[in-house]
Amino acid sequence: MKKYIAELIGTAVLVTLGCGTAMLVGCDAISGGGYILTAFAFGLVIIAMAYSIGNISGCHINPAVSLGCLLAGRMQPADFIPYVIAQCIGSFVGSAILAVIFLLGGVPDMTGGFGANGLAGVGGSFIAGLVVEIVLTFIFVLTILGVTDSKYKNGRLAGLVIGFTLVLVHILGIGLTGTSVNPARSLGPAVFAAFTGNFGPIISLWVFIVGPLVGAALAAICYNFLTER
Repeated sequence: MKKYIAELIGTAVLVTLGCGTAMLVGCDAISGGGYILTAFAFGLVIIAMAYSIGNISGCHINPAVSLGCLLAGRMQPADFIPYVIAQCIGSFVGSAILAVIFLLGGVPDMTGGFGANGLAGVGGSFIAGLVVEIVLTFIFVLTILGVTDSKYKNGRLAGLVIGFTLVLVHILGIGLTGTSVNPARSLGPAVFAAFTGNFGPIISLWVFIVGPLVGAALAAICYNFLTER
């Protein structure tokens, strides 16, 4: 149970600080400042959580990462569904915290939708959005599987490498899809955005569930092949 609570807390922190930063500063690729701040907010959360709850749950805080670990033989099948449920609950908790801060506090939401993902950067194309999310998640999960492999002594650096890899994929992805690579991260903000009358994120939500899961599965298959497992 403690593992699942850790995943819930970690995902809540990710949504609160990552999406919260996007809401506060915006993600305008032209001005750039908010864009970079948001990318680093997501990456730095992963670093912080990796070194705080990593020894409890492995700090997946992402259903796509859990799927990659499952297919790579890094987690027990019985843990997969509870991990995903805890992560999704954490996303709603984080979104609720943001609702209290931004809606009740009267703080302008610069994203217009709780930092939810969208397809505006790819012209509304579902196919282009899927490709972006599959590729970025593939890179992210492949890095995680490599840096956490027990064959290599990278344990102390794993959190840093994973966190900065998330920064990297956000630098490309924010201007295209807002960068999900995490179905749980997309779920809570999309639902809360719908409650405020913005239904765009909920309509395209399936892209940010299917894309990351497919990318994670491909990463696990690729890593297993490359390591002959």
